[in-house]
Amino acid sequence: MITKRIQQLEESATLAVDAKAKEMKAKGIDVVSFGAGQPDFPTPQNIKEAAISAIDGNFTGYTESSGIPELKKAIAAKFRRENGLDYDASQIIVSCGAKHTLHNIMETIVGPGDEVLIPVPYWVSYAEQVKLAGGTPVFCATDEKAKIRAGMIAEKVTDGTKALILSSPSNPTGMVCDADELKKIADLAATQDFYVIADEIYEHLIYGGNRHISIASLGDGIKNRAITVNGVSKSYSMTGWRIGYCGAPKDIAAGMAKLQSQTTSNPTSISQKAAIEALNGPQESVAMMRQEFDRRRMLMHRLLNGMEGVRCHLPEGAFYCWANISETGLSSMDFASRLLEEAHVAVVPGIAFGDDNFIRLSYACSTEQIEKGMERMKKWVQQR
Repeated sequence: MITKRIQQLEESATLAVDAKAKEMKAKGIDVVSFGAGQPDFPTPQNIKEAAISAIDGNFTGYTESSGIPELKKAIAAKFRRENGLDYDASQIIVSCGAKHTLHNIMETIVGPGDEVLIPVPYWVSYAEQVKLAGGTPVFCATDEKAKIRAGMIAEKVTDGTKALILSSPSNPTGMVCDADELKKIADLAATQDFYVIADEIYEHLIYGGNRHISIASLGDGIKNRAITVNGVSKSYSMTGWRIGYCGAPKDIAAGMAKLQSQTTSNPTSISQKAAIEALNGPQESVAMMRQEFDRRRMLMHRLLNGMEGVRCHLPEGAFYCWANISETGLSSMDFASRLLEEAHVAVVPGIAFGDDNFIRLSYACSTEQIEKGMERMKKWVQQR
């Protein structure tokens, strides 16, 4: 008999949609998938060559469980250079992807009776990870553009509040938290004494003059309460390499290191060497991917807003459009299921992210696929 906590665990809807689309493709069905949460570009060649060199050099054994010193040094330099953050090696933990990093954080700081604030809509794994750790997810509203507002967060703060999860740029909405709101959130966390878990995995994918700011850089009051989460998956198209990391207060980092030493042990040795090259090597590929995503963003946004009963704000970052389908009269699950079965277009139902009036579409696919999928969806919406 499996445990109650596992029975209550929800399946990842994003992975489920992707699996269903792949199953249909395997049967020879031409499916256009907007479900994937990963770039469609190959990992840059210099990064692959670093991994090959690691293999050729027999760097294939165990490493330090929380990451090799050379990678921690590269991460510390990245934090200083790009985020204005000063973390030493004892404050940096390297894990098997940012999802694993987030899980380790929850297990380290959250327990029974603790509440974790999660703005809605939210990435599918946040709430489940909080529950796995024994905590209680507390959902906060966002504004009409799905942007995070400090005042809405403040309404949900109680004596039991342990942390806030701050995703900017956001998955699923693509929205970026404004600088003035970040400052208000930092002040709120300092005043009410709770942690801010800043998920910054999409920081390099920001468009239209918007700017990424790490909340931990906004003074000592928040620095000691912030845990900055990042990784190489999205910026360098390395989703399968499984390297995530964080900068955290020393006591939290020490707890995470202890936990990881008793679970996964070290992240893959070869991937760690590749991650060093990603962070220290040429960054032209990041700019190239960002420019291409920007073009696709504008295209998908325009085509979505040309559909009857579909409305979408222009995303500011990441590679997702968050489209309101409430005027169709369908639930997000019915919309997504029927769209896949009848028009062979895969999207993710918004209910998985906490809002049944929306669907999430990824533009991490070619322009041709976007145009084909949008045309199918437009016809389906009109004819259903």
